[in-house]
Amino acid sequence: MSIFSQLAQISADDINIPKADANTVLTNALQTTYFIAGAVAVIVIIVAGIMFATSAGDPGNVTKAKNLLMYGVIGLILVIIAFAITLFVQGAFS
Repeated sequence: MSIFSQLAQISADDINIPKADANTVLTNALQTTYFIAGAVAVIVIIVAGIMFATSAGDPGNVTKAKNLLMYGVIGLILVIIAFAITLFVQGAFS
């Protein structure tokens, strides 16, 4: 028996390929993306706080820390808004 005939006898049920619809796959991908983006934004905020605390009053470092904090907060707000819009659109189409 050749390898090709053996492969032809294997079905998708035999190798446990997960079956999911497109909506589930898209929802899982978006939730993962939002989680990663939110985690990065929180890490940026924490780093900005550490930079601010260790700046020792240096105006250049204080400005960098403030800008980093502002960008981190803006990023977190955008992630939350994107998540809310996604939930709204998914609710409208389901």
